[in-house]
Amino acid sequence: MEIIVTLLIGAAAGWLGSLIVRGGGLGLLGNLIIGILGSFVGYWLLGKLGIHLGGGWVGAILTGAVGAIVILVLVNLIFRKK
Repeated sequence: MEIIVTLLIGAAAGWLGSLIVRGGGLGLLGNLIIGILGSFVGYWLLGKLGIHLGGGWVGAILTGAVGAIVILVLVNLIFRKK
């Protein structure tokens, strides 16, 4: 059951991140992967900065979205379309 919750939170975080970052939509699978990776990046980055966005589902989605935004911005900078 935990893996399903993780996938749902990752998908929501990736989707939210792709809405915020222009040109960041990578499809369902791409958003899921970016959201899950973004969760790790978000928890690490926000932990280093001493920021806590709350607990539960909402906090996890927001933290994952912050990480997904960071990843999507970096991907857009590296693979910028000309």
